[in-house]
Amino acid sequence: MADPKGFLNTPRREWPRRPVPERAGDWDEVYVPGALLPIIGEQADRCMDCGVPFCHEACPLGNLIPEWNDLVARDDWRAASDRLHATNNFPEFTGRLCPAPCEAGCVLAINQPAVTIKNVECAVADRAWEEGFTPPRPPERLSGRTVAVIGSGPAGLAAAQQLTRAGHTVVVYERDDRLGGLMRYGIPAFKMEKRHLERRLEQMRAEGTRFRTNTAVGRDIGADRLRARHDAVVIATGATAWRELDVPGRELTGVRQAMEYLPLANRVCEGDIEVSPMSAAGHHVVIVGGGDTGADCLGTAVREGAASVTQLDIYGRPGAERDEDSEPWPTYPKIYRMSAAHEEAGELRTAPAADADARLFAASTLRLVGDGQGHVRELHLTEVDARRRPLPDRERTLPADLVLLALGFSGPDRGDGLVDGLGLELAPRGTIVRGPHFETGVPGVFAAGDAGRGQSLIVWAIAEGRAVAAAVDRYLTGGSRLPAPIGPYDRPMAV
Repeated sequence: MADPKGFLNTPRREWPRRPVPERAGDWDEVYVPGALLPIIGEQADRCMDCGVPFCHEACPLGNLIPEWNDLVARDDWRAASDRLHATNNFPEFTGRLCPAPCEAGCVLAINQPAVTIKNVECAVADRAWEEGFTPPRPPERLSGRTVAVIGSGPAGLAAAQQLTRAGHTVVVYERDDRLGGLMRYGIPAFKMEKRHLERRLEQMRAEGTRFRTNTAVGRDIGADRLRARHDAVVIATGATAWRELDVPGRELTGVRQAMEYLPLANRVCEGDIEVSPMSAAGHHVVIVGGGDTGADCLGTAVREGAASVTQLDIYGRPGAERDEDSEPWPTYPKIYRMSAAHEEAGELRTAPAADADARLFAASTLRLVGDGQGHVRELHLTEVDARRRPLPDRERTLPADLVLLALGFSGPDRGDGLVDGLGLELAPRGTIVRGPHFETGVPGVFAAGDAGRGQSLIVWAIAEGRAVAAAVDRYLTGGSRLPAPIGPYDRPMAV
């Protein structure tokens, strides 16, 4: 504990964001470049090095948070990087994209603002790259065993890196033209610039991991053929089967899924196309869904120049403080949070009909109405109670010529034939059934990440990737020294 009184004397300070008019005009990350390092040492000093650090339990990776907080406070960045990378393959991803359940479990958060764990993590990861603390770690010898990893999202990449470092020959198959899964085409650049992803992929290539893009297993290569070619297969395709909105008017032109809309905007940033054919420019946009994907659509629509953009959340507006009865510490509370996208929409007044920033809370879509020529023009909604039942005389209408559905995902997409080709069993909610060691009902085939767990956080995906790598290593060699931070049935802390 570098400063025993740090949590008493130092207030919480977070990485400052760039001014809204500036950042809403580009696709760069929203934070002020270089503004994190000057404040991070004193923020790390706020860590109390608790005897029972609940931040460990709140993080599925089991990150050694008090240890690297102390090392940062003492300005020992190399040691901090070693402790951080001991449990997390990609801290520069989680430091930007994870909602930080570790901070909800911080003991200081019982009665004060939590330690800025996520900011410290990001600072250590970025400093590690700048100082060369993360060189490639190729294996000393090869095992002679080969593993196919299907999917290059965080779970697939974590599994591939762990197995490559263990000495197995790993090939990652990705159906898109670029690697990264949702981190590539689902996450906007203003949340994480793709250079962070490219840098880590180059490290993995240098370690020996092989990549095959534009290859949909089950369609471009038969699932049985792939199984015969490799000693083990890890399915990490994510949960890409999106949920639908079952209301009148869903068939109208202009009603699209969020994961149809976001990849096109990312392709503009990649330089593939000049303008997205689904651009929100000049349109009245309504986003159905109050989660992170909806917020990503919101920030994207603001940058594209939407005439207006409103986000609908079926849940009521949460309070500013934790409800100690229903969500006691150290569980992750549902409180009112202001993302960068909501801040932008609120300050730019893009949603004059919204309750707060750009959101309408306790709002349920009733129907979509067209213009007589098949294109959506209005969205009719109603206010609902806590049990999502419509309230009388609470209907209203929003102009809408682009409606984006951000309702979440149910499981892996069966369209490419992978699930059926391998004869995998699916649970009622659409995820792949697996045993206590991530194994499916097909010998040598394992499932990790959202494909088996269901839609979850990036930190859980990386933890699953690390854990399934240990299971595969054990299957191939009879034992494993790889860490397994979680099991397939583990879940976040809850009441």
